[in-house]
Amino acid sequence: MVAAKSPGPNRLDVALGLRIRQRRKALSVSQTALANAIGLTFQQIQKYERGFNRVSFSRLVDIAHALD
Repeated sequence: MVAAKSPGPNRLDVALGLRIRQRRKALSVSQTALANAIGLTFQQIQKYERGFNRVSFSRLVDIAHALD
């Protein structure tokens, strides 16, 4: 029997997104500015921060560099 997938984003994806958002806000960087720095749209940054989309390791490295 296969367990049903729980609705909504994974809690770890949400936790990572929250940490990205906290760092971005601490540096007073907008979602648009972060998105431009790593070649994405601000909508994609929103999805990462809410945990709706998973952040790949390579993208996480890009975000880390953009946010020091």
